[in-house]
Amino acid sequence: MSTTAHRSSDLGAALTGLIVGAVALFIIVFTIVKLTNASFAGEHEAAAPAAPAATTPTGTPAAPASAPAGH
Repeated sequence: MSTTAHRSSDLGAALTGLIVGAVALFIIVFTIVKLTNASFAGEHEAAAPAAPAATTPTGTPAAPASAPAGH
C-alpha cells in the first residue's frame, strides 16, 4: 500500500499575512501618534511663552534679579 503524503506549502500566504499585518500595525501606530500630537499641539506654545532674554545695552546677559547688590 503506497500512501503518498500531499505536501503543500503555505509560505506565500504566511509572508503575505506577515507583510499585511506589519503594514496595518504601522498605519495604526502612525495614526495614533499623529492624533496625539495634534491633540497636544497647543500646549507647547502655551507652556513656554516667547519672552526675550534680558540683556544690557552692550549685549551681555543681565545679572539675575535675585543676586545681592554687593556681590
